[in-house]
Amino acid sequence: MDLFLLKKIISALIMPLSIIIILLILAIIFYQYKKRFSYVCLIAATLLLTLGSFRPFANFVMAPIENQHLAFTRSTEPVDYIVILGCWHTTDPELPATSELGVCSLQRLVEAIRIFRIHPEAHLITSGFAGHDETSNAEKVKEAAMLLGVPESKIIVESFPKDTEEEAELIAPRVTGRNVVLITNSDHMPRAIKYFQQQGVYPIAAPAGKWVKGNSNEKNWPYYLPRPSNLEQTTHAWYESLGRFVQWLKS
Repeated sequence: MDLFLLKKIISALIMPLSIIIILLILAIIFYQYKKRFSYVCLIAATLLLTLGSFRPFANFVMAPIENQHLAFTRSTEPVDYIVILGCWHTTDPELPATSELGVCSLQRLVEAIRIFRIHPEAHLITSGFAGHDETSNAEKVKEAAMLLGVPESKIIVESFPKDTEEEAELIAPRVTGRNVVLITNSDHMPRAIKYFQQQGVYPIAAPAGKWVKGNSNEKNWPYYLPRPSNLEQTTHAWYESLGRFVQWLKS
């Protein structure tokens, strides 16, 4: 089996929702034979689901990851490259490229265009492979950027990297010694910055798609209700924490 696919399968199986489902299945299977174990699985699944869907907990685990890098304002020097790390999209010929982008890709592109307006001297580098789609994410983000007014001559495409580590390895030779702005989602930024630094590139972080907003504002009662979006946020925090642990082990 392809190592990249195996890594994705394993990571999917150890995400919070997968663990909850596994615990519920175990609770059903062992209900007739080992009721105590069945109850433990059921209680664990309920606690994990409730806690992960609780906004204060989701913010508690996400905020330390996101707060390591502030929002980009302006570079004191001209910017050579704005690197947009890949995420995902779904090709649909009936939709414009901007609507084909997944949320994370769109968030990163919007941030890139904002910075490009501040530093029009820069070139954009889009990244990301095709996966099971007919078009690479790098190409699709390029199409969307052009629809939003970025000249084609200002965009460089890297369609081969499958993950962040490969993106850093393939993009580093082009941008070494240049003033580079790196764009990815705020929860992914610490790990991405580390991979580029390992390749001798020290970019300016430009985090996009922040999860925890207005954390110091007064909270009303809907803030404390369990929501699927909070479980998604908890899952992203868990995923990035595991990713950083693996990164540490490899280094």
